[in-house]
Amino acid sequence: MEDLYSVPFDPMDYRKADRQVQRKPFVLGYTEEFYSKELKENRVLNIYLPDGYREGDTVRYPVIFLLDGAADEDFIHIVGLLQYNNFPWIDRVPKSIVVGIANVNRRRDFTFPTTVAEDKKLWPATGGSAAFIRFMKKELQPYVESRYRTGGGRTLIGQSLGGLLATQILFEKPAMFDRYIIVSPSLWWDNGSMLQRIPAVAGARDLPFTQVYIGVGKEGLTPGKNPRVMEDDAKLLVGKLNAIGHPSLKIFFDYLPAEDHATVTHPAVFNAFRLLYPVKVTQ
Repeated sequence: MEDLYSVPFDPMDYRKADRQVQRKPFVLGYTEEFYSKELKENRVLNIYLPDGYREGDTVRYPVIFLLDGAADEDFIHIVGLLQYNNFPWIDRVPKSIVVGIANVNRRRDFTFPTTVAEDKKLWPATGGSAAFIRFMKKELQPYVESRYRTGGGRTLIGQSLGGLLATQILFEKPAMFDRYIIVSPSLWWDNGSMLQRIPAVAGARDLPFTQVYIGVGKEGLTPGKNPRVMEDDAKLLVGKLNAIGHPSLKIFFDYLPAEDHATVTHPAVFNAFRLLYPVKVTQ
């Protein structure tokens, strides 16, 4: 094959160049689809395998599960953050597999049933988080672990309604993941009822070491008839988790006043990687 840089290029003749320059796809990952019995529908996954992943090797990799994980959602830029932090001269985050879960109906999947009549009227197709959590625990995690060489931990990333779902999993089934990256969680849902719940970690005796990053921008009032302040709710969540005082639970809070709800995800996840994986000390 002729080397790309040996192709003559005439800047005055772009049509000629188009005929001569060789192009090939730039592959970032893989797309897979499988049927979920719990959700009774096909689900699409975007999979990123780290540099050096080989089918015949014995090396195993941690897995990052990404909510809102379609190509036109958060998959590409989260993979970019991981790849950047995997550079040998940075080497902050271990090489990991990323599983981006593309959405079908995020309001249905990421919310629990609400008692607020106005929310039911505005968003009737909600309240399916219990089924989605079963899908993740009973189907998605075993599917990924049966197809890829996984090991060394599981991380969950969720923003907005995805952050609400991540909080619900942390409260109800904390051992599903050992790292939670929760960004701008929509704790306003059901008039903030999540903040009134008692997390399962409060009485857990065999909880593995679990790290939780909670990041929020300067985001102001939330939707709904009784609006709440998203920054305040995030701080209440942090206070609630810290008050538990569980020795296996470590909480990080990050306020990003220069960001809003639309821009906070990328810098928050970068900060989360920095906090969850501190700089290695060389002897």
